[in-house]
Amino acid sequence: MKNEVELSKKSQEFLENLRVYLFSSGKKSDEMEEILDELEAHLSEAEKNGKSIEKIIGESPKEYVEMIAKEMDVDYREWTKYIVLIVFGSFSFKIFTDLMQGNLSYSILEIVGHLVVVTLFIAAVFTAFKYISTMGKSVVKQSLLYFGLALLPISSFVGLIYLNRIMDSPTIHFGSIGSLIIGVITTLFIVGISIWAKSWVLVVILVLLTVPEYVLSLGSLQYETQLIISTIITFGGIMIYLFISLKLEKPRNP
Repeated sequence: MKNEVELSKKSQEFLENLRVYLFSSGKKSDEMEEILDELEAHLSEAEKNGKSIEKIIGESPKEYVEMIAKEMDVDYREWTKYIVLIVFGSFSFKIFTDLMQGNLSYSILEIVGHLVVVTLFIAAVFTAFKYISTMGKSVVKQSLLYFGLALLPISSFVGLIYLNRIMDSPTIHFGSIGSLIIGVITTLFIVGISIWAKSWVLVVILVLLTVPEYVLSLGSLQYETQLIISTIITFGGIMIYLFISLKLEKPRNP
């Protein structure tokens, strides 16, 4: 928030959950910050006068945040841009990790399947964030939800691997020169997006995508087992990083 005010822990948690819900709903950032600042001021004034948070938001925080979200516009342009960047960014990371094993070679099924899995995972993560922000402090429910999210990409990618083995699909072989060119383009993409976004998120994701797989490849585990474990670490780490980033996010000072 722009103004530093004293708020109870309950009010702070509500504002944090509201921020996560609105962000996950694709609301415009400027409008979101204005509403959060205004609500923070109302909560602060109410607490100074000895009133509870319920006097401002009512008995149902879930209904209140849903009501606010319905009154706000969705930033479809910004939302679409980020989704496209994440989807193609994730495939860029896959290319980068595959380059560590040699020349690139992908079937059409692999390419399409990867894009579908990542898109579904993004939708599932943000849907889960919205649900978590309104479900209260149920540790059991949150744990089950995180476990389900972790299983989604694991089961999807494992299924994609076996599907690719049993189904004939045209394969594109890029060769040494082609792989090198793609590797350079991928690197420029990651660097360019990181500079544009002024964020370490892509670097963190790249580390989570490459390091676990590389470390596990040094052992004697079967490939399928390595894939499952590295996927758990990668997508679990990404999910935790995004959630913590949302919780710790501070608005920029004007």
